[in-house]
Amino acid sequence: MFGLLTPIGPLTIETTMDGLTAIHFATCQDQPTTQLERKIHTQLEEYFQGTRTQFDIPLVLNGTPFQKRCWQVLCDIPYGETISYKEEAKRVGSPKAYRAVGMANHVNEIPIIIPCHRVIAADGSLGGYGGGVQIKQWLLEHEYAHR
Repeated sequence: MFGLLTPIGPLTIETTMDGLTAIHFATCQDQPTTQLERKIHTQLEEYFQGTRTQFDIPLVLNGTPFQKRCWQVLCDIPYGETISYKEEAKRVGSPKAYRAVGMANHVNEIPIIIPCHRVIAADGSLGGYGGGVQIKQWLLEHEYAHR
């Protein structure tokens, strides 16, 4: 586990030997010590600098098969673009399950890397976000400005 100060506030990053397991909107003073942690640190810094649009980090996903399908769809949304929860449900193969999709996004433990911030309500409003709507808005504006 290590911490990273970012323009959206401090992040705590958790890993195992197999990959990244979680990113929390919280403070941690520890520094990256393993090669994987240094890689995650570097790639997140590049993202916040606007020079990285995709991540190349092994992920350890803890979720149901449905949640994992939802998270894969999130990873397929291009940098700087958004889709609706309804569109995500269609892409998952369950067009009427947009509320279940929203819940899967809500329990995504690896925000930013698995970009649940790229999903908005059908009316164009931002909807919710685990780190707060202000952070979601910042991430979307950041990506739009650097795409």
